[in-house]
Amino acid sequence: MESYNLTRRLAAEALGTALLVGAVVGSGIMADALTNDDALALLCNTIPTGAILVVIITIFGPISGAHFNPAVTLAMRVTGRISNAGGAAYVAAQIVGGIAGAWAAHLMFELPVLEVGAVTRTGMGQWWAEIVATFGLAAAIFGGLRYRPDAIPWLVGLYIASAYWFTASTSFANPAVTIARALTATFSGIRPIDVPAFIVAQCLGAVLAAVLFAWLLQADAEREVATAEQD
Repeated sequence: MESYNLTRRLAAEALGTALLVGAVVGSGIMADALTNDDALALLCNTIPTGAILVVIITIFGPISGAHFNPAVTLAMRVTGRISNAGGAAYVAAQIVGGIAGAWAAHLMFELPVLEVGAVTRTGMGQWWAEIVATFGLAAAIFGGLRYRPDAIPWLVGLYIASAYWFTASTSFANPAVTIARALTATFSGIRPIDVPAFIVAQCLGAVLAAVLFAWLLQADAEREVATAEQD
């Protein structure tokens, strides 16, 4: 199995997150320019987001694991798949990449690089939606890792495309993306004051999924072997 040093893994995380945010913000700008129909605009935002996730996870997964999401990195830390230092470095790279992606989208559409989000996204329904969205995302990843690693790009892309529509928050499910979307005043933005609660909800959903699926995905035979080895 190929291995990559930390510098390459961080570059993959930053670039992948930049491409993700670029797709989210860019498709939001395009949708807003093309239609006044909110449902159609959301659909125009959904399809590119799900599609780019399939692409970037396929490309960068073998290099960094394709987290592109501090909540996913947190879940991986909870389950012992990444160290504290490695996790912190991943989160920093993801945030930097996300901000760069928002700026790149603005430049493509000739908008000011520096903007502040203006869309209000707050309240119990929104916060609960982010817990549910991030829990489901982490569940899809852990299930894929356990049973179908080759299917993870599609599992994640399809899940997020679905969650755009069944969650009240349109499934941000990603602290780095949330921070980046606070830096755009477009259709896909969020007010900076609403960001902290979203991030707390996302991290909570990820941790809940990590704990539950660490138990759920361990077959009885594996537990019996582990117990026998301890004896």
